[in-house]
Amino acid sequence: MNGIKSYCFLVTVFCVLFSPLLSYSAEITGPEVSIKEYEIHVTTSLTLDEKYLKELRNGIAKELRFNIDLFKVWSIWPDEFVLRKYFIRTITCDPVKNEFVASSYDGITLIEKRFKSFESMMRWALTITDLKLANIKELETGKHFVRVKVESKIRKLPPLIGTLLIFLSENEFKLTKDSPVFTMGAGK
Repeated sequence: MNGIKSYCFLVTVFCVLFSPLLSYSAEITGPEVSIKEYEIHVTTSLTLDEKYLKELRNGIAKELRFNIDLFKVWSIWPDEFVLRKYFIRTITCDPVKNEFVASSYDGITLIEKRFKSFESMMRWALTITDLKLANIKELETGKHFVRVKVESKIRKLPPLIGTLLIFLSENEFKLTKDSPVFTMGAGK
C-alpha cells in the first residue's frame, strides 16, 4: 500500500514539474539568410500559441532569449561554432492601464519601447529583421549555416530550490531551428 502511495506521489510531482514543458507550443519562422554588401543578414521570427499570449495579456511578464549563431560545416568533425549574437526580449503588459512595454537587450544596448496595441508590441518583440550577423570577408571559405535558438525563461526560482531540484527546468520552452547550408568565405 505504501509503495502505491509513493508511486502516485512521484507521478504527480513529475506531472506538475514538467507540465510547463509540455503545455506551450511555439514555432520559429525562418531563419532566412541573405548576403548584402559582403555581410550576412538574418531575418527570423517566433510564433506563440494562444495560451502563452493569454498569459501575456493577463499581465504575466515574459522573458525570451534569442541566440543567433553562425556555424561552419565540417564533413568529418562536428560543426564549428563561429560567432553568436543574442537578444533578451522582455515583454510586459498591464491590462488595467492598457500599457504595453517591451525591451530588447543585446549585451550592450537596452532599448525599451511602449506600444499602443498588444499586437504591435508582439510583432516587434517576436521578430528580428535584417540582423547584420557577420562580414563574409572575415570568414573562412566553406559551408556555413545559421542556428536560431529561442528560450522562454520561467520566473526566477530561489537558489536553494534550483540546487535541490536539478531536474527542474528553467525554461517554459526551448526551440532550435537551422537555416539551409550556404557556401561562402574569403574566396567567394
